[in-house]
Amino acid sequence: MKEGNIVAWPGNPYPLGATYDGIGVNFALFAGNAHSVELCLFSSEGKERRIKVTERTHNNWHVYIPGIKPGQLYGYRVHGIFNPPEGQRFNPHKLLICPYSYSINSTIKWNDALFSYQINHADEDLSFSDADSAPFLPKSVVIDKVFDWQGDSQLKIPIHKTIIYELHVKGFTQLAKHIPQPLRGKYAGISHEESIKYFNDLGINAVELMPIHHFVADRHLVEKGLTNYWGYNTIGFFAPDARYTSSPGDQVAEFKQMVKLLHRAGIEVILDVVYNHTGEGNHMGPTLSFKGIDNYSYYRLSEAKRFYKDYTGTGNTLNTVHPTVLRLIMDSLRYWVIEMHVDGFRFDLATVLAREFNEVDKWGSFFDVLHQDPVLSQVKLIAEPWDVGENGFHVGNFPAEWMEWNAKYRDCMREFWKGDDATLPEFAYRFTGSSDLYLDNWRTPVASINFITAHDGFTLKDLVSYNEKHNENNGDNNNDGENNNRSWNCGAEGPTDDPKINKLRKQQVRNFLTTMFLSQGVPMLVAGDESGRTQLGNNNAYCQDNEISWLDWENKDDQLIRFTSRLIHLRRQHPVFCRNKWFQYKAIKGEGITDIEWFLPEGNIMSDNHWNETLAKSLGIFLSGDKLNTKNEHGEKIEDDTFYVMFNSDQASVIFTLPDKKWSETWYKILDTYDGFIDANCRNFKLSAGEVIEVKGRSVVLLINKKKSRK
Repeated sequence: MKEGNIVAWPGNPYPLGATYDGIGVNFALFAGNAHSVELCLFSSEGKERRIKVTERTHNNWHVYIPGIKPGQLYGYRVHGIFNPPEGQRFNPHKLLICPYSYSINSTIKWNDALFSYQINHADEDLSFSDADSAPFLPKSVVIDKVFDWQGDSQLKIPIHKTIIYELHVKGFTQLAKHIPQPLRGKYAGISHEESIKYFNDLGINAVELMPIHHFVADRHLVEKGLTNYWGYNTIGFFAPDARYTSSPGDQVAEFKQMVKLLHRAGIEVILDVVYNHTGEGNHMGPTLSFKGIDNYSYYRLSEAKRFYKDYTGTGNTLNTVHPTVLRLIMDSLRYWVIEMHVDGFRFDLATVLAREFNEVDKWGSFFDVLHQDPVLSQVKLIAEPWDVGENGFHVGNFPAEWMEWNAKYRDCMREFWKGDDATLPEFAYRFTGSSDLYLDNWRTPVASINFITAHDGFTLKDLVSYNEKHNENNGDNNNDGENNNRSWNCGAEGPTDDPKINKLRKQQVRNFLTTMFLSQGVPMLVAGDESGRTQLGNNNAYCQDNEISWLDWENKDDQLIRFTSRLIHLRRQHPVFCRNKWFQYKAIKGEGITDIEWFLPEGNIMSDNHWNETLAKSLGIFLSGDKLNTKNEHGEKIEDDTFYVMFNSDQASVIFTLPDKKWSETWYKILDTYDGFIDANCRNFKLSAGEVIEVKGRSVVLLINKKKSRK
């Protein structure tokens, strides 16, 4: 077939998307309910040429164009029935982004033409718009996937040795004067030698990037002078977002280079991915891609098919029970692993993916397909185990091989350090890996991603500085964001000149960090929590692409950074804090020594009655380095030093008596959150069995018994 001077061959139905073979490009698009499809090619000046796609194999439309090269801009126009009450929203006046775009050239320019209906029409989305959306929609870009990886591959760091650092690509370096100006806020800024040095000095070995899939900034936010800063509004599941490239048009290569350099430094890359919905919103949302290609197939529709089922709070939900949509997700995940070399994924609102129809089914098709996949089953899989639908909270219910953001850990530790009553029993579960959630499911402590804060909510500094949220800048009259933050301002709301309050706040921050990094499970630190970052009480800064969200490198807390770094390195040096098996809770071979034991401040082993004391806020924990019940990769038994941790969340100091010499004759103090002291090799604070030590109010003290040698 020949259209003008463009030759079109039949091509192949697979692979979907635009595939360059060195001679030309094969274009393939799933559109099961479409009547016809047009491939639209654009010049750099925006001139459009349309090629009718005549070949259809099953539900895939395909055409091969010889002579097309990488860099070619393209999109689709899809013809079919426009009947919103029956879930059909075809409108060929709307240019559509290819669902398999590996690169998207720009962001949306909001205009009424992007909607399939006439804005402000009395019939709302039932009306029909014949305005051309092409001038306002970003274009898909043909790419050449060739890249010199120089032998790079996934690092496969053992899960129990992983330290996760959640960051926003732009926010991390936007204000970093130690990074060259063109690289700030970009992929290249994350992999700059100064950033890598910071990661290595801090001790983290995995960065979890907030969404970098190409996303939509909501119109209502843009019109308010805001934006969708977090990026949880995907429109391109294969395309690294163009906003974060220092070289426009080269975002794919820049992302790959970032991964390669991070891997070279021993740092994994985990992507926060959003496969539960898209940026097209509800029935009143724009038509940008999926909605115009095959709305009936791509989305979960209500019984009244005009509307969408919304388990996500964004207006729509992807139809993951449809085989083509499920394939899209799996193809996307495999692409990021095979072609982009990422090491794992954190799934936003992961329970949505487990909803076969309405109920969450952990044995559903999504998990079945994922677990049998020889590529995806071998990377790190992390669930945000809840959604906004009915019965949507499923912490502890995901299948084996999954890790979960443990919201129960977050809530418990916040309540414990607030000084709430009746928190000790749950504190014990959370500190030891949450066996009540994961043990019966044949999972191990590493199933628990332990976090105190995340991108969503207060920063760590704000957690100890505000009782209430302060989201006025979001333009929603402070009605957005979580109301129950379990926070405590230590005596004043927001910034204060009171030295006692400021000292207590720093002490509380150290308490949270110490608790998290000494707990069993996988710790996740949010970028900036180690340097005292504040959002001025905003606990929902999703729309704040400004200094509220960006890391302030000029006013960072260097003392806190050093404390956090030493704490992380302490954890990494000692297997006792990052076990990959459960504690045994029993004496071994009649020695009378367990791998863990719980003590009263008086030095006696805790009884059942003490666990049930509502007002109890202090305890000591013995952690044996001799009873790790694990081996290294060579089959050798791993041993470690032995530790004694004393927690006191009461406001008053508590005198602790050390256990008798059966547990250890000599101890050395190596950490005290009251004054920020931490020194893993300290020999100046020697203590003996039965001796007493004061643990200040709201503080943690860590003691060590050093082995003479350790494998």
